[in-house]
Amino acid sequence: MSVKAQLTGTVVSDKMEKTVVVAVERKVRHELYGKTQRKTSKFVAHNEGNEAKVGDVVAIAESRPLSRRKRWVVTSVVEKAPQV
Repeated sequence: MSVKAQLTGTVVSDKMEKTVVVAVERKVRHELYGKTQRKTSKFVAHNEGNEAKVGDVVAIAESRPLSRRKRWVVTSVVEKAPQV
């Protein structure tokens, strides 16, 4: 069995049923000027039980295609968002 990719990111939307949008941030150096830039990728992930909310830091893992855009699954909530 192949190794599945795992990422950690922040939930930016939980408006759908059993689905969240997770923003994963990475730092990349500009190839010519050398300045470090922040790049963000957004992944749609399956959230069984709706345990992840906006602002939570979650771990996601690659999975089989669950819908047209959903190919990731929330494996755990790493850190809960602070309650205001």
